[in-house]
Amino acid sequence: MKLSARNKITGTIKTVKPGATTTHVTIEVSPNVTITASITNEASQELGLKPGMQAVAVIKASDVMVGI
Repeated sequence: MKLSARNKITGTIKTVKPGATTTHVTIEVSPNVTITASITNEASQELGLKPGMQAVAVIKASDVMVGI
């Protein structure tokens, strides 16, 4: 996979929780560190996402917010 985004983090899918319109996918990138993404139900189904699969979290810096 080639992408222009530079922040690509590999991990293992831990949970896939579909909702009314979106699915929350939790990826464990290291022990006790997870990333959760909200994607469309259609995208989740097309990718065939299931716990235990290897996945890549792609983070576009302009869309990340940090607060304290």
